Amino acid sequence: MAKQHWKPGTMVYPIPAVMVSCGSKPEDYNIITIAWTGTICSDPAMCYISVRKNRHSYDIIKESGEFVINLTTKNLAYATDWCGVKSGKDFNKFEEMNLTPAPSKEISAPIIEESPLSIECKVKNIVELGSHDMFIAEVVNVQADERYINEKTGKFLLSKARPIAYSHGYYFELGKLIGQFGHSVMKKKTREMKGKKGKARKA
Repeated sequence: MAKQHWKPGTMVYPIPAVMVSCGSKPEDYNIITIAWTGTICSDPAMCYISVRKNRHSYDIIKESGEFVINLTTKNLAYATDWCGVKSGKDFNKFEEMNLTPAPSKEISAPIIEESPLSIECKVKNIVELGSHDMFIAEVVNVQADERYINEKTGKFLLSKARPIAYSHGYYFELGKLIGQFGHSVMKKKTREMKGKKGKARKA
């Protein structure tokens, strides 16, 4: 197959499209839409966001050392995009998008009540990279919407919230389930078990 060679670029897609809320007091509350985000450690739980220095939220997060990563859904797609193209210098994004700032448990920055999952973060380090600075943070608390928790198993079913992802300038609703972690090995073990049972019966 023929391959094209492109200049270096940000081509890891699809990726999350999250709304990051920040501000230590109501008059400073703001929302910034972030695509450069992800998990970097599981124990302790740590994640990151990368933000341009000229964004209104940059100084708010740098000064407070706190932010909340709010996962987004199909119902929040318009607000997610709007909060990414408008500046908190000019608008109160919570009011404009009819979003509700609700208290975090461990930090001063608010969560977005309408988000199915809100991840409270404390900044541990800021790495200057170039176009963006990376805020490396420890997760100090997670708030999950009870509507998406299975009452019998206690499992959080994010798929029921209809999460969205971002790819090359477009938002996509996630599709159908095609497997779970480790399913490729499980299938192999199942085939092996069936094969052994078949041989035993023949013997």
